[in-house]
Amino acid sequence: MRSHLLNGTTAESYRRSVTEGVERVADKLASVRGPFTGTTPAELAPVIDAVDLDRPLGDVSAALEELEDVYLRDAVYFHHPRYLGHLNCPVVIPAVVGEAVLSAVNSSLDTWDQSAGGTLIERRLIDWTAGRAGFGPAADGVFTSGGSQSNLQALLLARQEAKTDDLSKLRIFSSECSHFSVQKSAGLLGLGAGAVVSVPVDAEKRMRATALAAELAACRAEGLVPMAIVATAGTTDFGSIDPLPEIAELADEYGTWMHVDAAYGCGLLASPTRRHLLDGVERADSVTVDFHKSFFQPVSSSALLVRDGATLRHATYHADYLNPLRTVAEKIPNQVDKSLQTTRRFDALKLWMTLRVMGADGVGGLFDEVCDLARQGHALLAADSRYEVVVEPSLSTLVYRYVPAGDADPEAVDRANLHARKALFASGEAVVAGTRVDGRQYLKFTLLNPETTAADIAAVLDLIAGHAEQYLGENLVHA
Repeated sequence: MRSHLLNGTTAESYRRSVTEGVERVADKLASVRGPFTGTTPAELAPVIDAVDLDRPLGDVSAALEELEDVYLRDAVYFHHPRYLGHLNCPVVIPAVVGEAVLSAVNSSLDTWDQSAGGTLIERRLIDWTAGRAGFGPAADGVFTSGGSQSNLQALLLARQEAKTDDLSKLRIFSSECSHFSVQKSAGLLGLGAGAVVSVPVDAEKRMRATALAAELAACRAEGLVPMAIVATAGTTDFGSIDPLPEIAELADEYGTWMHVDAAYGCGLLASPTRRHLLDGVERADSVTVDFHKSFFQPVSSSALLVRDGATLRHATYHADYLNPLRTVAEKIPNQVDKSLQTTRRFDALKLWMTLRVMGADGVGGLFDEVCDLARQGHALLAADSRYEVVVEPSLSTLVYRYVPAGDADPEAVDRANLHARKALFASGEAVVAGTRVDGRQYLKFTLLNPETTAADIAAVLDLIAGHAEQYLGENLVHA
């Protein structure tokens, strides 16, 4: 079994095996005709359950052949131009090369003596990203597993910085369109769901600054403590960007931690044309960025930035076997001092490779393309009497709803939209997402593939309308 360990004597076997795997994936990427096969859990589960994990195949070629049946054939392929579902992006080749390197070397980014250059590369990328956000030399941060972990750590820092030990008095303010991880984080931090105050949004789904001001004033009047304001720069459903300058003013007035969840909108940091949409982010105390959304990186690649690196001390614990206190005096750069995680992948290498090959303008240009595409998609929806669209896109998301001609039961229309989404997914021809707006069922395009065209969007809209019309026709007849 030692022949399967990656080391100096098995280097040639490693080269052959990885090459075979890469060739198989490359063939699959070139040959898929849709983003999905339409398989169901009931169909695929027996195939996977039939694999006897106690009887190894003993051969990489055989395992790859089997992988075709249990995974590759029925995977959801984000690179296909008609994958329009969730916040999943196709990935750039330099990042995939970085992924292959970091997996093989297997550095752990918790301590210097496990990562060396990896530690310094991560720190350099944090400095680069913080600079793009407009933070000064005191800024710092750390790579994380994703936006939910970044938001959790940001709110942990905010809790520790709050001027009270009575957790029952702490309140977090976020828009009604903010990410669910805000509520989840409040629970994990011992604050309870009631600690999160949902602030109304305007017609463009942006937090209303006047409503926030009123909620903050009420909080103070009740003797409660405004622990944090979470502004969203790119909501999951609408891509809307809260008014960051106005929120920053209120955060200053109330002495409240300001966190910007830019997990989606962080691509604007590299945009050659849209960076101004993030004006005000430089006044935040912390910022979440998800490179695996709008920087076209493989999962996972995310980070938390803080304007004052000293606040990261709230996540610091010293273990004698790992990062003893003496290493601080010795100025040994242990990233575990800043992180909620201990063992941690060298995910920063993917972004490093991307920037060294493509540059920031190259990445930002791709994000600009999908934002431009969303504008084209909005024009198509606005001109199509079969659909209503909720808001003009700030980034690359479109939320819309099929509406039949004439009067129709809203509940039936809800069911028709939900059916259309499911039927489209089952066909494998395209993938779209869904959400609810004001209690009604809507559909959603999340456009993160620069290869998607307006013609793709138009074709998918025709498919959706066909499924919805068929559903309504059949059910009206039966009724």
